[in-house]
Amino acid sequence: MPDSVASPLVIISAPNGAKLQKSDHPAVPLSPEELADCAESLLPRGVSVLHLHVRDDHGGHTLDAGRYREAIAAIRERVGERLVLQVTTEAVGHYDRWQQMALVRELRPEAVSLALRELCPDRAALDEAGEFFRELQEERIWPQFILYSPAEAARFDALRQDGYFGHERPFALLVLGRYDDSEEGSPAGLEKFMAAAEVDAFPWAVCCIGSREGEAVRYAAELGGHVRIGFESNRLLPDGAPATDNAQLITEQLKLVAASGASQRRVACAEWVRANLAGME
Repeated sequence: MPDSVASPLVIISAPNGAKLQKSDHPAVPLSPEELADCAESLLPRGVSVLHLHVRDDHGGHTLDAGRYREAIAAIRERVGERLVLQVTTEAVGHYDRWQQMALVRELRPEAVSLALRELCPDRAALDEAGEFFRELQEERIWPQFILYSPAEAARFDALRQDGYFGHERPFALLVLGRYDDSEEGSPAGLEKFMAAAEVDAFPWAVCCIGSREGEAVRYAAELGGHVRIGFESNRLLPDGAPATDNAQLITEQLKLVAASGASQRRVACAEWVRANLAGME
């Protein structure tokens, strides 16, 4: 059995995303208190990493460090260190890469999610982004690199092999489908990523946009990957019914994993993530 398949399964929750509102689902957590409630409800479901978006006064996406501090403080007060808190730097058409890097430098979070195509849009940006990635290592900030296509995965893997990220095993999130609803994610999409990059050489997780999320995370877990589940990508249970909240969604999707070839994998805790993926302990 490959080491990746024998390793613990990391469950990441993405409970709200950049654009969802209460009109999309009444249980989307938006305020610091709602995020803290959500975080507490996810602990018994095996979640070890919480992917955070915060909102401005009008409910819009923001990269305001103060808003993040408020949310992080509320969550930490409720769950302590039992979750790795990962902030997003997603541009959503409003922020440039310098603003994204400035947020991380000001906030200095435990973990951060970075879109490779936003931080490294072209060859000219590589040197500046590379310096930023080295800063993350020095500050012991764990980066997750978001890859939206097999072509991005191939570029990421080439940069990894060249030592660009500062270590050989940077963590990647493989996104199946498109957020503009033009393409629903599916397990077949994961096969395209695997053909494009040497995914056995670095740790990775999958998120799947749309109703086939459960099938995709089951397949990823069987292949030795980790999984991200949450309202950001999907709000439907495997039977097609709307989920009551993020906790129910994760519970039901993980039943598919438990019934699969990945059933022997134990669930990772935050301490395992910090020690084995983030290199913090």
